[in-house]
Amino acid sequence: MKLGFVSAILDSYTFEEMIDFASENRFECVEAACWPGGKAERRYAGVSHINVDDLNDSAKVDYIKSYCQDKNVEISSLAFYPNTMDGDLEKRNANISHLRKVIMASAKLGINMVTTFIGKDQTKTVEENMELFKEIWPPLIRLAKENKVKIAIENCPMLFGTDQWPGGQNLATTPKIWREMFSIIDSSYFGLNYDPSHFVWQMMDYIKPIYEFKDKIFHVHYKDIKVYEDKLNDVGVMAYPLDFMSPKLPGFGDVDWAKYVSALTDIGYNGYTCIEVEDRAFEGSDESVRKSLLLSQRYLRQFVI
Repeated sequence: MKLGFVSAILDSYTFEEMIDFASENRFECVEAACWPGGKAERRYAGVSHINVDDLNDSAKVDYIKSYCQDKNVEISSLAFYPNTMDGDLEKRNANISHLRKVIMASAKLGINMVTTFIGKDQTKTVEENMELFKEIWPPLIRLAKENKVKIAIENCPMLFGTDQWPGGQNLATTPKIWREMFSIIDSSYFGLNYDPSHFVWQMMDYIKPIYEFKDKIFHVHYKDIKVYEDKLNDVGVMAYPLDFMSPKLPGFGDVDWAKYVSALTDIGYNGYTCIEVEDRAFEGSDESVRKSLLLSQRYLRQFVI
């Protein structure tokens, strides 16, 4: 397995500065953020370390490839996490259009991986959203297959506070839903970007699905979640999730990382694994952000060498 990080946390860095940081600190890979220009609608969105609109120029493609090669850092995937099933059709179409560009860019760069969300109309039922999925996603996976790009879907419910209430903004959140999705789109180019932290606050087993979906795990995240039992007892699981939990650095929350990585080794996973930092305790300064990545790396080197 190769250890890296999700680049969005280095939002003020240029592409070169981000790759340099990874290289200088012996990260093997980065998951490179590729959002379109404009104002971000949420935290950790809107970051673009690779502008996919620039890649019609072969010189730019060659530059990115050679820069990474010279620094001995691989790009694990191009990352864009929008809501492709947004109830607002203008937003939905814009997100789908940019995702198509990201898929094409991943092929041009020889990365052949895109990490993203399925999306969800938060005002509709799961069953209604599954019908939307049947409409929206088969053409996207066909495009990915034509370009030999794997699509890895993260299992974050995108349900944190009032903005995503009541239904959340990502459909692909549970093994039950994954089974149905993978039966609808049975493709070797359609799989998972597996993040255990989202199962923790949903009170779900995050180890067992690794074995069932071993052939669908294309990419892996390292992010922790801390559930505050006193807060949970006060508000219950029907509250806004951030009322009783917080994202934390790996090792600072409730995920058993030894069991998690052990399960990945059991299934023979030898792909990319990326630290995702969303810990507010490390957002005060650039020094704190850098420290968060280095602390996470130091902790995870127990398991990933």
